[in-house]
Amino acid sequence: MKTILPMALAALLAAGCSDTATEQPERDTLAENHYTQESGKKAFSHAIGGMDGTQTDLFVLGKSFFRIPWVEAPSATTARDGLGPLFSANTCKNCHPANGAGTAVNERGEINRSLVMRLSLKHAENINNGLEMQNEGFLPEPHYGGQLSVNGIFSVPFEGKPEVTYKTVEGRYGDGETFSLRAPAYRIDSLNYGPLHPQANIAPHIALALIGLGAIERIDADDILKHEDINDSDNDGISGKANWVYSPETKKMELGRFTWKASAPSVRYQTANAMSNDMGLTTPLFPKENCTESQKECNEAASGRDPFDVPQGRLDAVAFYISSLRIPKQREMENKEEAGELFRRIGCTGCHVESYTTADGLHISPYSDFLLHDMGEALSDGHRNFRAGPNEFRTPPLWGAGLYKTVGGEANYLHDGRARSIEEAILWHGGEAAPSREAFKHLTKEERALLLAYIGVL
Repeated sequence: MKTILPMALAALLAAGCSDTATEQPERDTLAENHYTQESGKKAFSHAIGGMDGTQTDLFVLGKSFFRIPWVEAPSATTARDGLGPLFSANTCKNCHPANGAGTAVNERGEINRSLVMRLSLKHAENINNGLEMQNEGFLPEPHYGGQLSVNGIFSVPFEGKPEVTYKTVEGRYGDGETFSLRAPAYRIDSLNYGPLHPQANIAPHIALALIGLGAIERIDADDILKHEDINDSDNDGISGKANWVYSPETKKMELGRFTWKASAPSVRYQTANAMSNDMGLTTPLFPKENCTESQKECNEAASGRDPFDVPQGRLDAVAFYISSLRIPKQREMENKEEAGELFRRIGCTGCHVESYTTADGLHISPYSDFLLHDMGEALSDGHRNFRAGPNEFRTPPLWGAGLYKTVGGEANYLHDGRARSIEEAILWHGGEAAPSREAFKHLTKEERALLLAYIGVL
């Protein structure tokens, strides 16, 4: 697949043979191509600049497969059949509205399709540490697989319906002001394939925003690994850990950079994984239908006419589209420098690393170290994935977080969307992040507002 990277590298190499006066404009052009000043509903929807005709065509093709619904096979269409047999959504944008983040529940309190239930066996490390564990990073629930499907095609019963209830948790800031959080409890009703395994674990994961993924993929692995401190040798209370995950693309273990558990090493892998789990689409990376041995109707359902529902070229096109979205530029605010210093003073940058320079010379500020951190028992999802433990999550990037509501209409935060605001997300921080949470709680009201405004413009 032709990518932007060779084009950007070519520009950079050309700059390397020139003087400083020539180099600076080309670096500025690189930034101009990758950032957008847009802060409205389409802030996450613009293609990076500088594409040639072939790349533009690929972006448009990937966009079409990202947005237009897939249908049940067999059908009159030759390119979009193969949905399911079990699935949750029939298009990518169901979970990523306008390429933004998902939300947890609708106005009726029902779980949205952008909040999926990952299923695995608890204590899997004691059950089987063989090839299945190596390839998927966890042991799927034997009757329902690795993710609950809430829909099925005409002849195939759906798997079950997730439900959530929230319990209010009251708290108080250091200055006496009170706050309320919502603690979720999940269950699955209407199970159509028998009861869940006694050791089944239900882990709710919400869809992440798609901006900047191509740039994250181009960060040198050593620049991420230099922040790793598994044994907290510097005694700062932060012990970031890399997740090493199996890649079916390279057939070896790679650094995980994407998803809540850092379980995906590349945009293409993550795209194919979502196609398999969310829409039941086969790809060269996930060639099997998403049916377990006990799901008779699923196994007997008609397949699409091609060997893969999404052949390599279409998968590459969607991955290219996702990798080629512009990053919203940081917006200005009053006292921004003071706010940034406050962000650092209470320890946020211990995990939310401010900036990197990618392999092609692009300066980015994702505010993440892309490592796993213990976030405390209250946030535990019970899910192990490769080296990620039940309490451990990848630090989510903060860029664009203040635009989630503008882009998607609503905004939820944390792995299960329990937080209705960035403020609530901070107040849920535990484990390694507990000292920063306590420092936030003891700021003055004005300082808290300043800090939240700062995160909102990143």
